[in-house]
Amino acid sequence: MIENANGPIWRLRNRRETLTRWFVWLLGIAIFLWCWQQISDATTWFFVWDAPNIASDILGRATPPRWSYMDNLWVPIWDTLNIATLGTIGALILAVPIAFLAARNTTPSTLFIRPVALLIIVATRSINSLIWALLLIAIIGPGVFAGIVAIAIRSIGFCAKLLYEAIEEIDQSQVEAVTATGASRWQIMVYGIVPQIMPAFAGIAVFRWDINIRESTVLGLVGAGGIGLQLQASLNTLAWPQVSLILLVILAAVVISEWVSAKVRGAII
Repeated sequence: MIENANGPIWRLRNRRETLTRWFVWLLGIAIFLWCWQQISDATTWFFVWDAPNIASDILGRATPPRWSYMDNLWVPIWDTLNIATLGTIGALILAVPIAFLAARNTTPSTLFIRPVALLIIVATRSINSLIWALLLIAIIGPGVFAGIVAIAIRSIGFCAKLLYEAIEEIDQSQVEAVTATGASRWQIMVYGIVPQIMPAFAGIAVFRWDINIRESTVLGLVGAGGIGLQLQASLNTLAWPQVSLILLVILAAVVISEWVSAKVRGAII
């Protein structure tokens, strides 16, 4: 509060808080300018200014798409769908037990087993599917199988995290009712917990499958099979009409998967 001839003037912040806020703003601006300077020094601005001309040239070369090349894309797009679908199924099979081990109300041990389950969830979520694909190609060789395993490993943490959170949010009164009948631990899980999390499980499965469709389209860029392999080959040979066709096919696959995912989630919810 500041006193003057017209009476007290109320201020939201005192002088110290105001100076602190200004200091934080100035520090943020200084950090931004320093980062921009580092980016600017590492950027070849000639190519940046010339980018519209290059993009226009590539667009002119890429249109119209080479529709006759479509016969070569049916098998790769089918491989891409298989990578996403089988990878999602494999991830769900592994994610379910991990989720039960990670949830506080179902884990056998919050001191030993739960931290291990949480570590698996974090480890599988922290590495991108492309990195997993690169590692797996070095171990098991290139191909669709490496892509399936990469998608599965990447999806375990995502599915398990959402599922164990759903397990922890169940209605305990239903569990207590089943327990009061003298049911065993497995019967409590089957009749008291699983029915409550099935809608969440179905929603998570469809949502992750939708994401995996997108991710599997680019795994071929590192040799993990699918339509990305055709995209990489076309880019290497500068076959821009083929590239534009492949991009349209990928867009169509993603749009269809999004539509299917939305319909299934709407039916579940």
